[in-house]
Amino acid sequence: MDATDPKDIVRRGYDVVSLRYDEAYGAETKYHSLLVDLCGRVPTGGTVLDVGCGSGVPVARTLAAAGYRVTGIDISEVQIRRAREQVPQVEFIRADATTASFDAASFDAVVSFFALIHVPLTEQPPLLRKIAEWLRPGGCFVATMGHGEWTGTEENWLGGGAPMWWSHADAATNREWITQAGLVVEHEEFIPEGDGGHALFRAYRPWQSKVT
Repeated sequence: MDATDPKDIVRRGYDVVSLRYDEAYGAETKYHSLLVDLCGRVPTGGTVLDVGCGSGVPVARTLAAAGYRVTGIDISEVQIRRAREQVPQVEFIRADATTASFDAASFDAVVSFFALIHVPLTEQPPLLRKIAEWLRPGGCFVATMGHGEWTGTEENWLGGGAPMWWSHADAATNREWITQAGLVVEHEEFIPEGDGGHALFRAYRPWQSKVT
C-alpha cells in the first residue's frame, strides 16, 4: 500500500466511506432517469458492465431486477463486499478497471457513473479504448466524466476521516477521447453538482467500424 498512490487513496477512501457515501448521495434513488433510459436502449437479457459499481445500489440491483446480466467491477474491497451482500445475483469483481480483462464484444452496454473521474488522466484514454473493445457493435456506453479540468485531493471527504482523490479533463477533451476510442457520441449534457458539475456522455460502438 502506497499512501501517495492516487489509486490507493481512492481505494482506501471508498473502503472508509462506503456506507456514508450511499447515505450522502441517496443510493436508493440516484440515476433513476439514466437507468430508465438505458433499459429503453438495451434489450432485456442483455449483458451490462458497471465500471466502478460501488455497493451495487442502485445500478447493478436495478439492472439485474430488470432482467439484465450484470457484471460489476470496483477497486474498493468494502464496496465489493457490500455489493455481493446487497445484490447476490450479480457477479462482482474487485479489481482496478484499467488492468481488468474481458473478452472482446462481450457486453451490450458499459456504464460508469462517477468512477472515471478517479482514474489518472494518462490512464483514461487506454481504458476508454478497452471499454470500446468490450462493447458489442451497436453497444451503448454511458458515463459521467469531467466537465472542467481538475486534479486534486480532499483530505476529509464526506467527513469520513479519509482523503479522496480526483482527476478529470474537461468535457471537450473527454469527448475527443471517447471518439478516438472508436465510439460515436450521440448525447452530452451537463450534470450540476454543488458549485460545479460533470459531463454525462452517451455513446455507442458503430456496427461497421473497427475499434482501434
